[in-house]
Amino acid sequence: MTGLARPLEGLSVVEGSAFVAAPSGGMALAQLGADVVRFDRIGGGIDHKRWPLTDEGVSLYWNGLNRGKRSIAVDLSDAGVQELLGELIGAAGNFLTNFPAVGWLSWEQLSEGIEDLVMVAITGSHDGTTAVDYTVNCAVGYPAVTGHVDDSRPVNNVVPAWDLVCGQMAALGLLAADRHRSITGEGQLVSLALADVALAAVGALGNLAEAQVNGTQRERVGNDLYGAYGSDFPTADGRRVMVVAISPKQWRGLLAATGTADEVGALAGRLGLDFADEGDRFRARDDLGGLFGPWFAERGLDEVAGVLDAHGVCWGPYRSFMELVDEDPRCSIANPLFAELDQPGVGSHLVPGSPLAFGGPGAVERGASTAPLLGEHTEQVLSEDLGLSPAEVGELFDRGVVAAP
Repeated sequence: MTGLARPLEGLSVVEGSAFVAAPSGGMALAQLGADVVRFDRIGGGIDHKRWPLTDEGVSLYWNGLNRGKRSIAVDLSDAGVQELLGELIGAAGNFLTNFPAVGWLSWEQLSEGIEDLVMVAITGSHDGTTAVDYTVNCAVGYPAVTGHVDDSRPVNNVVPAWDLVCGQMAALGLLAADRHRSITGEGQLVSLALADVALAAVGALGNLAEAQVNGTQRERVGNDLYGAYGSDFPTADGRRVMVVAISPKQWRGLLAATGTADEVGALAGRLGLDFADEGDRFRARDDLGGLFGPWFAERGLDEVAGVLDAHGVCWGPYRSFMELVDEDPRCSIANPLFAELDQPGVGSHLVPGSPLAFGGPGAVERGASTAPLLGEHTEQVLSEDLGLSPAEVGELFDRGVVAAP
């Protein structure tokens, strides 16, 4: 990884975390060159064995969210260990956590005597009450508008989207506080509520205003694209594709690819609509689908792909994870995002680095790296980062309050 691709070289962060939001934020920093030390209890925290697992019981989830970090395993209930972790956090100057910020992990105790400490503390809700992605998502409206028209049940998003966005916001907040510190010399506590991340998105996308100003409840539209033209179609070989035509060029390309320009023009005349307007295309989506559908149903995926690509249509095939790995060249080492790495305990597989490509899209070094073994760097951190003597390190191991793999 070149110097240009490691803009956070020299930034030190201690991470105390579990699940998705904080670990993904810490990993985003590590992939850009920060030295991130994650601490866990001996034997692993509550996320160390989360599914998916390998046949041998190794968590692909935990490995996937902790690449590029250093790992220490400690007895978090031991007062001496708590003191050492406080020293480690103070030395790093940056602390990212979604653990309860109380007791020895409180801002008041950690920042005592350290005026420039930056701490990013993730909570469930702004009032400190517990929430996770799945309890936040169900409450902010999206499951009520997700799914097909003929099924009234709410549909959850299987991607923990709010957790992932929250992680990136946490990384951004830490960097913003670091910049403030570089200007003023002052540290600060940055609070970030998972629910606020979701509510901010609901507001930014106009959903709150739609309810308050228009007084309307958004309808379910299945796989259609709300307010524009986008729909899915089955192909002759049992596959399915999603086609989107938002821009005028995309719309013209879809008409040309399917050979339906005349029929679509006649439909617009009958309905009194102007299909140059994406809202009118949405209103007529069922009728338009009836015109486009036969073209897709008569062709296999390969032929559909060739024709749509030739006409500049924006589209994508529906794929399972297995099909993604087998079919998509973007999910391979042909994409500079990925490297083929041998993860201890897992084996060789594709590992992504940072999606940020410093130096342009051809940048080949994105910080792809393996995850540590739990406690892999315990001895190193104790001796090198905290300056403990071999005897002091040995005494901690003998007491069983720190552990290596």
